[in-house]
Amino acid sequence: MGRAFQNRKESMAKTAAAKTKVYSKYGREIYVVAKAGGTDPNGNLALRGLMERAKKDQVPSHVIDKALDKASGAGGEDFSPARYEGFGPGNAMVIVDCLTDNPNRTFGDVRGCFTKTKSKIGTPGSVSHMFDHCAIFVFAGQDEESVLEALMEADVDVTDIEQEEGQLTVFAPHTEYAKAKQALIDAFGEIDFEVDEIQFVPQNTTPIEGDDLVMFEKFLGMLNELDDVQNVFHSAELPEQSE
Repeated sequence: MGRAFQNRKESMAKTAAAKTKVYSKYGREIYVVAKAGGTDPNGNLALRGLMERAKKDQVPSHVIDKALDKASGAGGEDFSPARYEGFGPGNAMVIVDCLTDNPNRTFGDVRGCFTKTKSKIGTPGSVSHMFDHCAIFVFAGQDEESVLEALMEADVDVTDIEQEEGQLTVFAPHTEYAKAKQALIDAFGEIDFEVDEIQFVPQNTTPIEGDDLVMFEKFLGMLNELDDVQNVFHSAELPEQSE
């Protein structure tokens, strides 16, 4: 799982520069999470983690505050989650998570990215069963045993813990996100998480090279340009990520 996660992490770092609308993406997600669980980050751990990620990505505080203000008011936009799955260039599996106020428009836009890069959009569930839906926490540390003990005492269903180069990576089912994060904070105090989010991690990766690599990068770029697209998860293993 660690290798697949590392591939995904490096790939997303590489494509982050293409996210020209990163502020609006964060603003939309903060609005939805705050609307669902409350605008107080101390009582809404999902919001707290999202705000911390936004700050690390240098999202201005006024963007965050505006999203929270909208969430605390009556009415506002009615965004709903939408997920699309399929096979991208080189037959790599792809999951596209969106937040949309117009599902028909969003489906048409995402389908266009698939068709214009000779890819194939599939039906719900067509590839997601080949990914692990994980809560992932990465932070500085070396004592795997104490972390595992703290999580087990809190009755968290830990999937895996890895220690590498002074960092610990904790994997848990996505349904255990809030419980796992709270258990870590309770046991070790305030933690500066490098990664604190829910992701789809591929169970197996697909090497991509040559013409497929060029097309795959175009495909990712097109998806990241769409306002409604929040995250793209894939199984592609790009040559630059190989050791």
